[in-house]
Amino acid sequence: MSKISVKKLDIFFGKTHALKNVTLDVSANKVLAAIGPAGSGKTTFLRSLNRLNDLNPDMRYTGKILLDGKNIYDEDVNPVELRRKVGMIFALPIPLPMSICENITYGPKLAGTKNRAELRELVEKSLEDSFLWDEVKDRLDDPAMKLSGGQQQRLCIARTLALKPDVILMDEPCSGLDPISTAKIEEAMTALKKEYTIIIVTNNTKQAARVGDNTAFFLMGELIEYGETGKMFTAPNDKRTEEYISGRFG
Repeated sequence: MSKISVKKLDIFFGKTHALKNVTLDVSANKVLAAIGPAGSGKTTFLRSLNRLNDLNPDMRYTGKILLDGKNIYDEDVNPVELRRKVGMIFALPIPLPMSICENITYGPKLAGTKNRAELRELVEKSLEDSFLWDEVKDRLDDPAMKLSGGQQQRLCIARTLALKPDVILMDEPCSGLDPISTAKIEEAMTALKKEYTIIIVTNNTKQAARVGDNTAFFLMGELIEYGETGKMFTAPNDKRTEEYISGRFG
């Protein structure tokens, strides 16, 4: 079952044709890994899924992106509401300048959740699901900025989960993290796909092979190949995919 359907999507930034005629379906409760060299269009693709590209005044598009059958570019779609349903984790973790607990409750409170018991439960579940609870449960009132880089990234994941999204977008979430922190985030992704659809952009093909149920290979704005990760990494259909995965370019 498709959670997201992208149909003949082209994205331009001024005269730059950043994404070219991309069509693919993203399966529900799976991890899609988007790979490709710098400038390939994979981050533009990711940011199109919650309309973050709209923030660039030079952006224009053609095509459709359907979320649960609804075109996210329809006039009645509120981009702010869309971004609650399709949350984004960025490469650089940016905790809010407040406590660990307040980082988690900030979004839900803005959305109207006031019940203290409900908020406490939300904090615990979000931190458990991001594999951070055991490390911070005794210091929830400590400043979030005191956490390590890997912990801050998992806190940002927890903050996104607290808004109860349907889809989680991750733009190189392990960039610059040590192997232990990376492993914990990958473990979290594997567990989270039971409840969420996850799309990750990664420059690490080994990470894509570890966590991706499906993989999309982008090159110069084009979707070169898309399919089941195991097959793509062992018997790709396109020579360019094989060359990228084997490290011959990129």
